[in-house]
Amino acid sequence: MKIGYVQHAPLFGEKDKNLAAVDVLLSGVTAGLIVLPELFATGYNFVSAAEVADLSEDTGGETARFLCRKSLETGAVMVAGFAERAGDRYYNSSMMVYAGAVVGIYRKLHLFNREKLFFTPGDYPLAVYPLNGCRIGMMICFDWIFPEVTRTLALKGAQVIAHPSNLVLPYCQQAMTTRCIENRIFAVTANRIGIESRGEEEFRYTGRSQITSCKGELLSTAPEEMPFMDFRDIDPELADHKQLNPFNDVLADRRPGFYL
Repeated sequence: MKIGYVQHAPLFGEKDKNLAAVDVLLSGVTAGLIVLPELFATGYNFVSAAEVADLSEDTGGETARFLCRKSLETGAVMVAGFAERAGDRYYNSSMMVYAGAVVGIYRKLHLFNREKLFFTPGDYPLAVYPLNGCRIGMMICFDWIFPEVTRTLALKGAQVIAHPSNLVLPYCQQAMTTRCIENRIFAVTANRIGIESRGEEEFRYTGRSQITSCKGELLSTAPEEMPFMDFRDIDPELADHKQLNPFNDVLADRRPGFYL
């Protein structure tokens, strides 16, 4: 299976321009799974609830229609972050799209920093989707710091985790190596680049999107400061083998009766 990411620098509030930039990057691409960054069409650094309300969408909006079209053109499962509107609530969400249809939504469980001012914490359970010959789970950005997220997805049978991100802390890329080792799963972390200085906040994004193997190998690493995309061929079934040696299995050896 061919899996990969798109790394780019969204312009805040310029949805049409951001979608067009990704459209150009993906021209002629075919793959099994393509992951785009968190909030890839809107930008991240919101300064008011009014901005969130103005830029958010439901699953029938412009961003969903774009992803549905790209899924048909590329043949891929598309996973991308977006600002989701659901009634009078707003979520930092990711959308999974395949064969021209939205097949799943994940709402970020662990909000980072000022996200707590504008978004509601996620209320959907972690889920795994069998699509395109692979079982795929979703998490978003800061979820990486909570090992329970990747462990739950692994226990539910995920072979690959799609990880849209807007990373500003310097630790995630290295931490994802550990997450993949301890769960024997693949992960695609799609980060953004650039600087967003709005209001009182300035965020400098770390780039370095990556594909991590189920043995913790870095199969692909992007540059820190330039648009980039990359793809690797993997065998998802390797993630079904949880044994480290004849005596140890990372899931079967768990002793949950001793865990809080």
